[in-house]
Amino acid sequence: MATYNEEYSQIGVSREEKDKLVGEVIRFVLFKTHQNSGCPIKREELTQLITKNYRQRSLPALVINEAREKISNIFGYEMKELQRSRPASNKQGRAPQQSAVEAKSYIVLSQLPADIYTKYIEDKKTSHMTGFTFVVISIVHLAGGKISEENLWHHLRRLGLNESDENNAVFGNTKQTLEMLVHQRYLQKEKVNGPEGNIIMYELAERALDESIAEKLKDYIGQVVSNDTAAEAD
Repeated sequence: MATYNEEYSQIGVSREEKDKLVGEVIRFVLFKTHQNSGCPIKREELTQLITKNYRQRSLPALVINEAREKISNIFGYEMKELQRSRPASNKQGRAPQQSAVEAKSYIVLSQLPADIYTKYIEDKKTSHMTGFTFVVISIVHLAGGKISEENLWHHLRRLGLNESDENNAVFGNTKQTLEMLVHQRYLQKEKVNGPEGNIIMYELAERALDESIAEKLKDYIGQVVSNDTAAEAD
């Protein structure tokens, strides 16, 4: 576990001040994760929290790193850093407009083995959202990582989900449920000019592109293909 060191003393921050800042970051991260259904927390938000009463430029990195270490050692969670990605059509010819601090965010992930987490920790009340998430990002993945809003809903309608349904028995407002995946950074969307006017495009975002999710996605798609193959054989 991290201890008070010369880096803090060199910038004039006492052990007590450091411990208080680390505690505030941990509380903020855990509360915000629960409150916002796992949406990423911007590093900029943590920096503002830390520098509210301090102006030392190196302080945010020191405090955030120690908070990440304590969240791991004490609570068993990984505070994973994400690098925000931009839609593919915006990646060319655009000068960097975001600083590294603004571009980064964090999500909180359990470090428990998947089977133990599923058995003892996972909230069964949210399992439908987990299923919906994997279905949607699987559709986008199989479409080449990018799909129009119209085509995405075409596939979802085949599964019994309609974009006009505001009172679905499981998901409630289905459009808002899809929008939640954008807030959680599984998807990103943008309006682009098409032959028939402006259309909305959905693209895999950094959370869906993360290696751990990508591996689960491959397994999920593999299971679906295997089940379909077995069904056809029968």
